[in-house]
Amino acid sequence: MAEVFDQELREQLDRARKELAAARAVGDDEGAEAYRGRIISLLRIARRHGIDLPHTPDEEIDD
Repeated sequence: MAEVFDQELREQLDRARKELAAARAVGDDEGAEAYRGRIISLLRIARRHGIDLPHTPDEEIDD
């Protein structure tokens, strides 16, 4: 079960990153900020569950 949860987080993170890139490409600042928030949320969830997901410096969690 844990492997499924881990994989789902990774897939959602990948989708959110792609959507963030697409929003940035068309100059959608609000959309980009929303997807950045989604990425941070997914990273927080992963951290709470002991899942280490790779992230970039601009995806650092501030808490």
